[in-house]
Amino acid sequence: MGEKQKLINELIQMQKKFMEIEKTSGIDFENYYDARGGDELAEYQTKYNDLANRLVDLAHTEKGSKR
Repeated sequence: MGEKQKLINELIQMQKKFMEIEKTSGIDFENYYDARGGDELAEYQTKYNDLANRLVDLAHTEKGSKR
C-alpha cells in the first residue's frame, strides 16, 4: 500500500473515531480546539491537518503542480 492510501485510511479512521466520540459523549468547541492531556481529542485537529496537508503535497508532487 502506498503512502497516499495509508494517509487516506488513517484520515478515515480518525473521522470514524471522532464521530463515535461525538455520538457517545458529545464534543464542545473547548475540547476540540483546546484539548489537553489524556483527552481523546488532544492534538486531534493538528494531527488531522498535518495528515491532510501531506496528502495534498503528495498529490501535487504526483501531478507536477504546486500549491
